[in-house]
Amino acid sequence: MSQWYKLQQLDSKFLEQVHQLYDDSFPMEIRQYLAVWLESQDWEHAAIDYSLATLLFQNLLSQLDDQYSRFTQENNFLLQHNIRKSKRNLQNTFEEDPVFMAMMISRCLSDERKILSAAELADKMQVGSTQNTGMVVRQKELDGKVKSVKDSVTEIEQFIKNLEDAQDEYDFKFKTLQVREHEPNGMTTEESTKEKMQLHTMYLQLDIMRQEVVSKITSLLFITEHTQNALINEDLVEWKRRQQIACIGGPPNTCLDQLQSWFTTVAESLQQVRQQLKKLEELEQKYTYETDPITQHKKILHDRTLALFKQLIQCSFVVERQPCMPTHPQRPLVLKTGVQFTVKLRLLVKLQELNYKLKVQVVFDKDVNEKNTVKGFRKFNILGTNTKVMNMEESNGSLSAEFRHLQLKEQKNVSRTNEGPLIVTEELHSLCFETTLEQGGITIDLETTSLPIVVISNVSQLPSGWASILWYNMLSNEPKNLSFFLNPPCARWSQLSEVLSWQFSSMTKRGLNSDQLNMLGEKLLGASAGTDDGISWGRFCKENMNDKNFPFWLWIEGILELIKKYLLCLWNDGSIVGFISKDRERALLKDKENGTFLLRFSESSRDGAITFTWVEPSLEPEPHYHSVEPYTKKELSAITVPDIIRTYKVMAAENIPENPLKFLYPNIPKDQAFGKYYSRPKESAEPMDVDGGGKGYIKTELISVSEVHASSKLNTSDNLLPLSPEEFDEFSRVVSPAEIMMYSNCEP
Repeated sequence: MSQWYKLQQLDSKFLEQVHQLYDDSFPMEIRQYLAVWLESQDWEHAAIDYSLATLLFQNLLSQLDDQYSRFTQENNFLLQHNIRKSKRNLQNTFEEDPVFMAMMISRCLSDERKILSAAELADKMQVGSTQNTGMVVRQKELDGKVKSVKDSVTEIEQFIKNLEDAQDEYDFKFKTLQVREHEPNGMTTEESTKEKMQLHTMYLQLDIMRQEVVSKITSLLFITEHTQNALINEDLVEWKRRQQIACIGGPPNTCLDQLQSWFTTVAESLQQVRQQLKKLEELEQKYTYETDPITQHKKILHDRTLALFKQLIQCSFVVERQPCMPTHPQRPLVLKTGVQFTVKLRLLVKLQELNYKLKVQVVFDKDVNEKNTVKGFRKFNILGTNTKVMNMEESNGSLSAEFRHLQLKEQKNVSRTNEGPLIVTEELHSLCFETTLEQGGITIDLETTSLPIVVISNVSQLPSGWASILWYNMLSNEPKNLSFFLNPPCARWSQLSEVLSWQFSSMTKRGLNSDQLNMLGEKLLGASAGTDDGISWGRFCKENMNDKNFPFWLWIEGILELIKKYLLCLWNDGSIVGFISKDRERALLKDKENGTFLLRFSESSRDGAITFTWVEPSLEPEPHYHSVEPYTKKELSAITVPDIIRTYKVMAAENIPENPLKFLYPNIPKDQAFGKYYSRPKESAEPMDVDGGGKGYIKTELISVSEVHASSKLNTSDNLLPLSPEEFDEFSRVVSPAEIMMYSNCEP
């Protein structure tokens, strides 16, 4: 079942998040037409390989040609038109930069997996049913408020028409009476008195109607202000918080479509009110009197309407997609000098007359006090096109502008010192976006700011930079608090544990379970493990762990990289226990069958390493536990963990090599657990003449071999290592070449 098919089965709240991923640059219809093909390509690799990206780009165009041919056979003219248009757009957008297309598709597929994981978690855990119910109630409540505003505007529109008709009738009768009174044989005194009485009654009715329309507009503006405040101070703030959470790996529930609908409806209603007030001024100019309520209240109503409209427009200008290097889509807000990054703006008020009217400019560190108050604070210039015109996207109609080719360059400062209070990866900066709306004689200045960003000059600073982004967005929601790390607050374990789990679930299909988090909690809190004590920033990222020479976060980051590059399938399958203390490891294996083993991460390797421990019965009450020396990236780049487990050998006391690994914890036969990942036999090499008679090459494969001495009980998990060259020489002396060849040629 394709990933795209699974997505289409989700609830509407998750489908809204999927809609948010696609825009005109890569429309959803292409994702729909080429779902299976897109999911079968290595877009992540193509994002860093220009040749592969170019090849995939050409293949994508060929796939679209094939799809066009199918539509031609079906005589589907509309779909033929759409597919040709999509192909042209892709060529115009990505032909010169296919790597950017690969980055975009890779990011979309990754975000889709995150949405699926969030949906699966919600189904399994049935978590948030109360919260979801609350969200539905909240949405219905706001729907009702916005609808009330819209209905009130419609009602006032009709009332003003009735007022205009009544005033026209009064004006006609008043002028008619004046004409008839001056005619030679005009009205009698009795008729004149009667007409004047009728006119006075009409005047009183007009006055009542004018008072009523002013009252209705006043009430409408009160309701509008209340609704608008809820949108701005509650729903928009909540969305911005959800965006922060999504940036650091949390659930990607950041769809803006519903907010845009509400903002647009309220803005359209305020625009109508402004037109209605103009209409009332026209009626006033035709006819007014001393106590005219229109004359008395028009300025107040006009000013209040305009103030509400300005506030709504200004707050609707948001950063829809935070700054991110396409080369590191899962590490937003960390930018490297000289590397392009993207950022997307959106105006939640979707008015057709604003299309192509707003020119956005990006400014780095605008009005940032830290430039003058923090010693050693760096300054940067923005390279690339720093202005963009907002236009409506065809895919969802949103009014947006996306900067795709921005770069940062540090300003040279000969007087700069490295002795400031902040290290490079703790120094927070911001991007400010400005534009001006001019409409109907009014001018509104719009400005919004990105979340704080970390600027690095070397990719080796990325892990520490990302740690700063995690810590800030976990504990703060004030985008202009760029002095945050001068005195960073502590985090509670309940907060940090959730964020740590997100780091795994955002890159893989699995987060961390309670046992794994408990082990990590012990690493950070020590004797305080199990409590919700505060964890300092230094303890998390800067201070070395216990007897190790590296901090906690860099250890976690190394393991994340190890999983991403070498262990992804095994982690997703749940085959790796991963984080487990030695006491807990022994407790799990103690009563298991001989040869039961589990996979865990090494605690002594900064760059990430994995090992396995198995249990062996003993004549003593306590069984023996054996652990092999951890495998690092160096070993795993040559041979996979499944192949290591398949071919692993221990040279026992009788000098007979055997594989002690039989069952993956708790009791899964190893071939059942790992068989689908075993390397398949390669085709025979080209035969060539050798001294022995031209029988070709002898097939070989890497095998891990460890030596166990009979006198060794190996009750610790640190002594079992792969054979040294000297030990392997001894092994070769005892075991015949034929036996070695037999093991070298073993098939899965």
